[in-house]
Amino acid sequence: MSHLDTPSMASASVSSPSESKISDRRFIEVNDFSFFYRKKQALHSISMEIPKRQVTAFIGPSGCGKSTLLRNFNRMNDMIPGIRHEGDIRLGGRSLFDPKLKLINVRRTIGMVFQKSNPFPRSIYENVAYGLRLAGERRKPVLDEAVEKSLTRAALWSEVKDRLHEGALALSGGQMQRLCIARSIACEPQVLLMDEPCSALDPIATARIEELILELRRNFTIVIVTHNLQQAGRCSDHVAFFYLGKLIEFDTTQKVFTDPKEEKTQDYLTGRFG
Repeated sequence: MSHLDTPSMASASVSSPSESKISDRRFIEVNDFSFFYRKKQALHSISMEIPKRQVTAFIGPSGCGKSTLLRNFNRMNDMIPGIRHEGDIRLGGRSLFDPKLKLINVRRTIGMVFQKSNPFPRSIYENVAYGLRLAGERRKPVLDEAVEKSLTRAALWSEVKDRLHEGALALSGGQMQRLCIARSIACEPQVLLMDEPCSALDPIATARIEELILELRRNFTIVIVTHNLQQAGRCSDHVAFFYLGKLIEFDTTQKVFTDPKEEKTQDYLTGRFG
């Protein structure tokens, strides 16, 4: 289900991964994008093309702009007073800052999973059905099907199918995060953003989420912020390295990790700073 009009993507002069053939490579285009918190500039002229139905990982030290850029993808930063931007971010050729574009449609098209799981104090069922109800869906068979499908995609259905109407807050930390993923994908977004989704989880729960990310990329374009370089190496197809609000390097994961072009990237990957 598409919530945004997506005309043909205009050509743009931006950096690209080393692979010469990437299907739908310019699904998300970041074009000379700068971002400001009042007088403080957090992002400096970022340009990149994020491919469709692949996993792109944002890496870099704390405060380098990874989460700031991620939150601009679904306009989460709009709630902060005094922010402004220059340049543009386009999804399928349409500006996400188009004044004719309803913010609710942006959020339905681009789902988000946060660092700390945040299930609502409702039943498991109602957590997953929430977005659909908000969009006006009231038919129980439709809701039932969407809940089962989303929980199955989030690798949680077999664990909770017999207690769908019990409180979500009784789940384990890893289950809660998978529930939040199920809630995010229930409205069939095109893009799924993940901001440090495993930072509060134990190694077993982290492994489950990483396996889930690799499964979900069949249906969704995924962008993940992570401080865990091993996780970026395991889960992503492309890596973007940020430093001091600038995009230093963007390429395939294999290329960045085995043969980075920039000295700063090499220094970060080898632990010389971070």
